[in-house]
Amino acid sequence: MNTTSTGCRTEYDPLQTVLLCEPLYMKIEEAINDTQEHYKEENIDVDKAIEQHKNLVHALKAEGVDVHLLQAKEVFPEQVFTRDIGFTIDKTIYVGALKRSIRQGEEKVLKEFLMENDYSFKEIRGGTIEGGDVIIDGAHIFVGDSSRTSTLTVDQLRKDHPHHQIHLIHFDEKYLHLDCVFNPLSRDVALIYRDAIEAEAVKKLEQQYHLIDVSEEEQFTLATNVLSIGNKKIVALPLNKHTNQKIKEAGFSIIEVDLSEIIKSGGAFRCVTMPLYRS
Repeated sequence: MNTTSTGCRTEYDPLQTVLLCEPLYMKIEEAINDTQEHYKEENIDVDKAIEQHKNLVHALKAEGVDVHLLQAKEVFPEQVFTRDIGFTIDKTIYVGALKRSIRQGEEKVLKEFLMENDYSFKEIRGGTIEGGDVIIDGAHIFVGDSSRTSTLTVDQLRKDHPHHQIHLIHFDEKYLHLDCVFNPLSRDVALIYRDAIEAEAVKKLEQQYHLIDVSEEEQFTLATNVLSIGNKKIVALPLNKHTNQKIKEAGFSIIEVDLSEIIKSGGAFRCVTMPLYRS
């Protein structure tokens, strides 16, 4: 049924079509990570979060990206983080299976959007998986070994993609998802917060990438969780100055967007974007 262009082979090919969701009902209801615990009392200024999200949408459109918005529903306070609801590997759009009860049901909204817009998709059966734990780079698929992604779903990906090498990356689960501690910017450059990742996995990543280290301070403000939109352009938070400087020194350009209100819930640019098509 799919007559719409889909496909993602890497995290950094030119971004053509992406799915976001406005943070209309965003709030920290139950702290599901350390960042939310830190900001639980302060909570989210929704008006500010909405304004920052609109600025991100504007920045993406200014770069020629086709931006689609999921319908925001009041029952889903974490819905802004569309990356976790689904992910795209090659030509296959997967609808995720979310672990936490507070997020379960977001998948239905995604499925409605995909069907209404003539996208074909595949559902995960027999386990849980969230897109923040799935990172793709050509023939390589890196899957975070977290409490939110089960080995059953990894087995399904292996069956679906027999020509890919699937690497299970063990990391400290308090960092929520793999994309909070590791993120490729190109075929040979990646961001990493290595203190969170098992030493053996870091050694393997070092063989494939020049690793740009993120400090503990800037990991907390999610310097690893940038969005690559292609042509060596990276969307990043202005407050992560040291990491941004290292990215520039590696030959990339930075598009700075303030997402400081939204990151209080533990996610930044990669978390709030679900690519459907990279050319």
